[in-house]
Amino acid sequence: MASPSATISPNAITRRFDAIRSASGRALVCYLTAGHPDLVRSRETLHAVDDAGADIIEIGVPFSDPIADGPIIQKSSHRALANGMTFDGALELVASLKLSAPVVLFSYLNPILRAGPDALARAASAGVSGILITDLPVGADPAREDWLASSDLAFIRLVAPTTPRERMADIARHGSGFVYLISRLGVTGVQESVASSLPESILRLRSATTLPICVGFGVATADQARAIGRLADGVVVGSALVRAAEESTDAVSKLTRGLREALDG
Repeated sequence: MASPSATISPNAITRRFDAIRSASGRALVCYLTAGHPDLVRSRETLHAVDDAGADIIEIGVPFSDPIADGPIIQKSSHRALANGMTFDGALELVASLKLSAPVVLFSYLNPILRAGPDALARAASAGVSGILITDLPVGADPAREDWLASSDLAFIRLVAPTTPRERMADIARHGSGFVYLISRLGVTGVQESVASSLPESILRLRSATTLPICVGFGVATADQARAIGRLADGVVVGSALVRAAEESTDAVSKLTRGLREALDG
């Protein structure tokens, strides 16, 4: 039995997508792991993507067993944990940065549960606007889903490309903010090309929900972002930015600006 439908509140994420749609634009959603490659650089890179035009910023809460992530994000998560990053540390980071783009906490369920029953309220107080849990499919744990859906945070849900339309509609009904469409099966990571089945997956999801659709997993280049932007409401870039963060803050800024220009063009 699935949890009650989430209420789509006019929080910062909804307002941002309303503005993007009014301008006939496409959203750039940027992911970085909190505390990677170290706390100072993490602050710098988060400011860099904000300044370079990110519409939404996903901040990963590091977890010791990130099974949905590929080697790049897994490595960043383990490094952040070694640096002492925690759920509360991620909230402190958000509160101190005061980013202009709405922030989504990207996490597995375990770190959120360990943070306590007031974790979502504390996140909202820190300035977080949304939450995405990678390992909580619709109907898996109705009580937890209801807890997440009833908070002040937008509850972003993941949809796989092979999901039937009816299931897509059910997932979207139990989420808010936007729907994160996984571009391909497997784990996160940089890919050379966009899956040929992606246009059909987007059309199927579009027929099942009015929420904005953002596509992630494997998006790494301006050309990929441009191609996906013609079909979806936004793109999510993670592994490529995390890899750039290991190089330098300038590399993160350059990549983000290139993606921004591609979507705007």
